[in-house]
Amino acid sequence: MNNYFRARASMVYMMTNNERMNHIIAFYRDMNGMLTFVGSYPTYGRGTGTKEVSSATANDGVDPLASQGSLTLSRNGRFLFTVNAGSNSISSFIINNSGAPVLVDVKPSGGAQPNSIGVFGNLLYVSNVGNAANQYSSNITGFLIDAHGRLTQIPGSTHSLSTNNAQPAQVLFTPDGNKILVTELTSNHLSVFQLNKNGTVREPIVNDSYGQGPLGAYFLSSGILLVTEAVSNAVSSYSLSNDGTLHVISGSIPSGYETACWVVTTKDERFAYTTNTLSGTISTYQIDPNGELSVVRHMTSTPKGTAPGLPMDVGVSKDGRYFYTLNGNQGTVSVFNIQDDGRLLRLQVAAWTKVPYSGSQGLAVL
Repeated sequence: MNNYFRARASMVYMMTNNERMNHIIAFYRDMNGMLTFVGSYPTYGRGTGTKEVSSATANDGVDPLASQGSLTLSRNGRFLFTVNAGSNSISSFIINNSGAPVLVDVKPSGGAQPNSIGVFGNLLYVSNVGNAANQYSSNITGFLIDAHGRLTQIPGSTHSLSTNNAQPAQVLFTPDGNKILVTELTSNHLSVFQLNKNGTVREPIVNDSYGQGPLGAYFLSSGILLVTEAVSNAVSSYSLSNDGTLHVISGSIPSGYETACWVVTTKDERFAYTTNTLSGTISTYQIDPNGELSVVRHMTSTPKGTAPGLPMDVGVSKDGRYFYTLNGNQGTVSVFNIQDDGRLLRLQVAAWTKVPYSGSQGLAVL
């Protein structure tokens, strides 16, 4: 059934996060990785625009949700999920064979200002930042996904983080789907929740982040965890014990640039790409088989001599040939070919509007 419903078209999606009506922007991806804008699809929820979800991060119009995973595909590519941080909701879409997202559901997120979504099988968890009215009470909340992409909140699934006002930056399932990791940007914690059979979670195991400002996270297939540190300007790697305890492998390996925020790996997991947003650069880290990290090179997101793009959300194509990053100060997507040695060859900076657009967030590659 999954193969039947898998979209035939190769696509890249981004989210506008517009405060009046949030939209999904769809690009067709050709056999050479190049993007062509094909449409804009309303989520029937509102974003935050350029407004930050809290005062913890600078109100500069870039990265207003301070998160990775605000736009997420199911693993089989059938469904696309997005947060609507301005209306406290999440939207789900089914992807048709042409690659167009078709809205199927909009549900309250179980809290205020949702900013990240993690999906495993028919289970979805969303992180909620909270807001001033509830003293930034943050949480995660779980939903079941039915065969048509509709969402049902799981009773008793809402759970607070390490502290009442810890600001989540990403909610992410472990590769086996038995645990959920939440990076906490402001508390410098990495909370690990064990899942129960009914989809609820237990009290978290609260781990200290090695560096300051943990934001983006990515699990290798081996279970090794990579975490970016937006304040330390670095990336750390960890192993994860069955009890939810994290053990540092490489601690705060500096990128050499400002605000290391998002992370993704090559298909063979030999290299990781981290976006240094305020520096406009992408750093390539080599990953040793034991999870040790080392920086090997850097490049700018947009060509030198053009308007600098500030790279944020990232994605790699399923075939492992192409890397994509959203430039948050432009609303554009930079396209790169991934070489055998992990080098990035810039191919294109794709735009969906002629006017630079700040406030956009979220990227998903199909």
